[in-house]
Parts: sequence; structure tokens; C-alpha cells
Amino acid sequence: MSYAIAIVGATGLVGTTLLSLLEEKQFPIKRLFLVASQHSVGKELNFKNQSIPIFHLHDFDFHQTQIAFFCVNSELAANYIPKATAAGNIVIDKSHHYRNHKDVPLIVPEVNLNQLANFRKLNIIASPNCTTIPIAVGLKPIYDAVGIDRINIATYQSVSGTGKEAIVELTEQTRKLLSQETIEPKVYMQQIAFNVLPFIDDVQSNGYTREEMKMVWEIKKIFDDESIAINPTAVRVPVYCGHAVSFHIVTKQKKSTLEALEILSNAPGVKLTNDYASPTPVSHAAGNDEVYIGRIREDISHPKGLNLWIVADNLRKGAALNALQIAEHLVKNNYLS
Repeated sequence: MSYAIAIVGATGLVGTTLLSLLEEKQFPIKRLFLVASQHSVGKELNFKNQSIPIFHLHDFDFHQTQIAFFCVNSELAANYIPKATAAGNIVIDKSHHYRNHKDVPLIVPEVNLNQLANFRKLNIIASPNCTTIPIAVGLKPIYDAVGIDRINIATYQSVSGTGKEAIVELTEQTRKLLSQETIEPKVYMQQIAFNVLPFIDDVQSNGYTREEMKMVWEIKKIFDDESIAINPTAVRVPVYCGHAVSFHIVTKQKKSTLEALEILSNAPGVKLTNDYASPTPVSHAAGNDEVYIGRIREDISHPKGLNLWIVADNLRKGAALNALQIAEHLVKNNYLS
């Protein structure tokens, strides 16, 4: 069988990545609709050597499609996803609007497909934050083996997580600074080129940013475990693509470095690196599907502590690929019949 598909937000970084993946992974498509804002109407994108026109989201008829991938902000998701589901679509949403909704499963296929059946309540499946996904993939085998009490997380997130404008800003600032020209930050509050910004998204009442709190809320929901203590810090770095995460976990039972390596060696979606200086976003993550894990070592400050370093392509596994894997599971298990 093949299916009628809509990509909402098709011209954005996640949307175009998803479009490439649909072709690369040979997803069974009967008809493909690319949907975006008025600004993109009249443009075309290439898919399987064909030019596909852009439809305007405002008046798009979702009765034409069966699966709608939403790669837009939360405001647009809130306004248009109910229209898509009312027209009979199953929606896979990349925004954070529905992630905490009690009737919407938050899915990482390598981690919690057992929760997917609940999607029928609203016909919406949420895909987690671009840093939560690789963290969950890396934590799952350890969580299953010995349990986890506490996680300290520091993320180093590339500018592509903000969008096309941020990539342009990093490029232009770098060029101007090397030419000794004056820069004026627009996308970010401060200079991003040759700099590190210790905040992402809006600050919440507890002093953490919303990006940091997303990891707390989402990890607890994905693992269905409110007892995990999570302490996150999110940092923006001048890298184009690929997010990195350093995290320290306290397990319920002690595991050595060698035991942790053994646990992770056959984990789905994980690729271990042995080089002490790897993995990195540029050399490993960018353009690849796997979650790369390295720098695994026992914590010298805690008897049950482990340290891990993770990198992943935030546009692929952190966004588009995770959504596509959800759709592939729906097809494989006849949820669309």
C-alpha cells in the first residue's frame, strides 16, 4: 500500500530534511503535498526528479491526505493540527505544543513504542525535542539494565536548531569578524560567531530555560518515570549542524565502564566510538542517522556514576528521521488500514 502524505512546513530545515528522507528511505507515497506559508507559495521543491508545488497552509484541504507531518512552530501546530485530524489524518507533530498532552504519546521508536497505541485518542503523535531524542536513545539500554536515579545534562546545540536565519547569521558574523567589520546580532541576543551562549529559549520562573525544561518534562514522559531527577543546562554553540550532549548519570546499581560499553554495544540506533577524541558533531553526526556515543567512563566523584558524550544530527535523528520512523512503524503495523 501507499499513502497520501502532507509535509507542513515543507520549506524549513526540518521539512526539507524530511522530504529528502522520504525519498532516501523509499517511504510508500501515493501522493505528496508540500505545505507552507504564503511566502513560499509559487515555489517548488524537487522529489524523485519531479517538481512539487507548495500549497498555502491557510486553505489547504487535509481531506486529501492520510498522514500529516507538522514541522512548524507551536502556534501553527495548535491552529492547524485539529483541522488535519478532523479531516481524518494521523498527525506526527515536531512542535512542542502537544508533547505534554496526556492523550498524546511522545515517541522515540527505539525507546517507547509500547506507548504508541494511545495515539488513537486524538490521532496525534508527538516527536520530542531535538536533544531529548538522542539522550533517550542513549539512556534506554542503561535504564533497562540497571535503572537511573539522576541525570545531569549539558547540551551544546548547533545553530540549525534555530532555523535557516541562524545559519545565515553565523556565516555572516564569521565573515564580518574575520574582515574586521562591525556585526549586529539579530537572531540571537548576542554574537554567536566565535562565542558560546549559555541559554536557549525563554527563561522560566525557576531560572531554567524552556529548552532545559523540555528535557525534564519529555524524558520523564518517555520513560514513564517521574522519579528520575534531571538537572539540565542548554548551550548554543557556533556549529552549523549536530547537537552534542555531555551527561552524567547515577544508576541504581553500579556498572563499570566495560559493562556500560557492553550494554550499549547492541543498542538500536546507537554507534559507539572508541577514539578518545570523538564523536563530534561535524565528523560523525552531521548527515548521519545514528546516535553516536563516546567518552564513556566511571564517575570519580560518585560510586554509581557514569559519564557519557553523545552527538546526533539534530535535523535528522533529532527531528525528521524520528518522525519518519514513527510513520514507518504505523505502516508496518497496519495502523493506517
